[in-house]
Order: sequence, then C-alpha cells, then structure tokens
Amino acid sequence: MAVFPGTKLGPYENMRLHKTAVTFTSFLALTVVLFSEGIAQSIAQTNSHPARAAERTGAPGFSDAGKAALSSQLSNAVIRGDAPGVVALVVGRDNVLYAGAAGKLDVAHDIRMPVNAIFSIASMTKPVTSVAVMMLFEEGKLKLDDSVSKYLPGFDNLQVITKFNERDATYETRPAKRPMTIRHLLTHTSGIGYGFANPIEYRLTEATKKDEWELPLLNDPGDKWNYGPSTALLGKIVERITGESLEACFQKRIFQPLGMTDTSYAVPPAQQPRLATKYTRLYGLLQAQPGRKIPSTPTPPFHGDGGLYSTAQDYGKFMQMLLNGGRLGPARVLSESSVKMMGENNIGSIFVELQPGADIQLTKPFPLGAGHDKFGLGFQIASGDPQHARFRSPGSMSWAGLFNTEFWIDPVKHIGGVIMMQVLPFYDDGALRTLRDFEELVYHNPR
Repeated sequence: MAVFPGTKLGPYENMRLHKTAVTFTSFLALTVVLFSEGIAQSIAQTNSHPARAAERTGAPGFSDAGKAALSSQLSNAVIRGDAPGVVALVVGRDNVLYAGAAGKLDVAHDIRMPVNAIFSIASMTKPVTSVAVMMLFEEGKLKLDDSVSKYLPGFDNLQVITKFNERDATYETRPAKRPMTIRHLLTHTSGIGYGFANPIEYRLTEATKKDEWELPLLNDPGDKWNYGPSTALLGKIVERITGESLEACFQKRIFQPLGMTDTSYAVPPAQQPRLATKYTRLYGLLQAQPGRKIPSTPTPPFHGDGGLYSTAQDYGKFMQMLLNGGRLGPARVLSESSVKMMGENNIGSIFVELQPGADIQLTKPFPLGAGHDKFGLGFQIASGDPQHARFRSPGSMSWAGLFNTEFWIDPVKHIGGVIMMQVLPFYDDGALRTLRDFEELVYHNPR
C-alpha cells in the first residue's frame, strides 16, 4: 500500500496518553459542597452565563423557559462530573436557536468555559474533507467510483487478510476481489480500520510499527463497515487534485465563504487562551492531560481525518450550510443534489458496525446506532427504526470527534445540534450522557 514519507495520518495525532499531571479532585470536592448546600443550579447558571449567550442570538425557536432548561442541563452535567466544561449550540437553517456553555475551560486555573471556546475537533474534520471531495466531484475532477489507485500509488495490488494469529501477529492474505474506490473511502467500507478501534489493526500496528494504510485490508472493499483512516487518504487526493494544502483549500473554498473564522489546523497565539483543556477519565477521576504545544501557524502535513480546531459557532455554520442544501447566505458551497447524496444510504445492505475499541485509554465501543444505521458520503445516517432513532429524525446525519465533540443534522426538523467537550476516552459514559440528555431536551423543550 502507499506510504507517504513524513506523514502520519492517525486521527489521534500520534497520541499515546501519558499519566496525567493535574487531578480533578478539587473540582469534584466543590461539586459535593454545592450539592450539600442545595445551591448548585443557581451558582452554575450565574457563573457560566449560558442563558445570556442564547439570548444574544435573538432567534426564535426556544422559549425563555426552554433556553433556561437547556442551560440548566449543561450545568447539571458539569456538577455531576460528566465533563469539566461543555459548549452546546442548536441552529436552524438561518439562525442560531440556542448557544450555551457551562463549567471550566481550565479547571486548574479556574477559567470558566466561554461560549466561543476553541476545541480540538479531531474526526469532525472528516465531514469537512468529505465536502471538499464532493466539490471536486461537482467540478468533474473525480468520480465517486474511481479507483483510489488512479490518484494514489500503491493501491492497485490490494491484499485481504484471510487468517490472523493474534499471538504473534502473523497472517495470511489473498488478492482483493475488487478495487478500492473514492466511494469506499467516503463510506468507511475501504477495508482499512483504525488501530485504536480494531483489535487486529491494533495488534498489527504494534507488531509491525506500520501505519494502517500500509497493512493488508481487513475485508474486501465494499463488503463491511470499518472505521478507519479512509478520510486521510481522501485528504491526500484533495491535495493532489487541487495542488493546494488542505488548510489552503478548506480556507478558500469552505471556511472563508461560510464565515468560519476560528477554524483551522492552527490556533493563532492571541486566540490560544480560548483553547479548552483536554482531560482523561482515569479510575473515575477527570485529570488534565499534560500540556503540549499547539501550532500557532498552519504547518503541513495536514490530515483529512483529523487535526482541525474549531468552535461550536463555526461548526454551526457548517451545519447550516448542509441544512440549506449546500448554501449559507450568499455563499454556495455544494449543490442541493450533492448534499442529498451525502445524506443517503451509500452502503447498500450492510450496516454501521460496532467498533469494539482496542486502546481503552482512547475509546470505548462506538457508535450509537451500530447494527441499525447506514452511512452516507461522510456521515452516519440515522435508522428509520424509532427504537434507535429516539430523538433525531430518521435520515439525520451525524459524526463525532475523539475528544467527545458530537454533532447531528436533522433534515426533517430543519435543526442541527453540536456539543463540544474535551474528554477521553471517546464515548466516555459521562460525555455520552451529556450528549443524549441535551439531545432529548432539544426535542422535548418548550417552544
């Protein structure tokens, strides 16, 4: 398979967690005091200002009571210790319906979470890359069923694992039954998996020190859904076709037209105080991850499957563009037909499958809807079964980032929601509860 010298395409940015430095104990102690005095809710609402942020939008949709309920839900999530801090946003096609924040941007320094906090959105980069691919599709510069080998060398003699020995990581292979295509990359049916999410890939990457795209495939392209670095390869294809870096391409074609001024592969020095601290839940406690240098200027290589920094407000504009069939205000990014294709089942009779997780510091099993949902071109598509599409409408588009940033776009109710935290592991129980509680309240809220 193709090897790109000097390039690491993993979504978790070469991260292997260290033992953490700053504990969350003092924050949990404060929570106990607040509960014992029975004043937690009023203090959280006073200090986090989520309701005032929502009022500034001046947009219809939620009543004052509804906005207050959403703000209280976020504050209560922090009080429970589900997350140190959280920002949430709900948009309609042309306006912001709610924006709120609760908790701390940085617990150790007692910095409250602002509504415009900047987050590492990790795999929420993937839908942006997918939109860029669809723009090239519209321009006739690629076809969805083109072979990947047309654009990247080393993908014309694919091998599939037929037998794997977990003890010594040896394996047997056979030639793949069909080529890997652009559509396979967009739908995560390429046969490539992530090491942190798939036990075989995890064992192979540990044993061989190779990256996932250098290894034989887990299955034939098109036969099975495996979450992996497929979108990283799409990013390389975008760069090859456009002759631009992903940063330059995204800024010119997506971020600037949509007014996404805080979204980039870097955070300028003046804006870095708005960066949310990352935390890991270890032994039941949230602990701050060791600090690391954040790029202040965009520096390649750029990854199609991760690496962007953004805000809830910026990502809300991206969601509004999709809610409006590819347009936001005067800017048209995609045609309505392309957005429709992205939100349709593109994996036929197969389903999104539960990824068991292999690195427990990075992820628990995911995603919600596994075994029932479909996948479009860059998005998970909610099932039509009401047992599994409990709140968002069937056909809703969604995805998430490793640090528990999550979004959904509901084309039936014409709303989109995004909730951002910076907590590991992915699908942490507290973070997942915060998402589900917020989503439920969005759909069952006074209007």
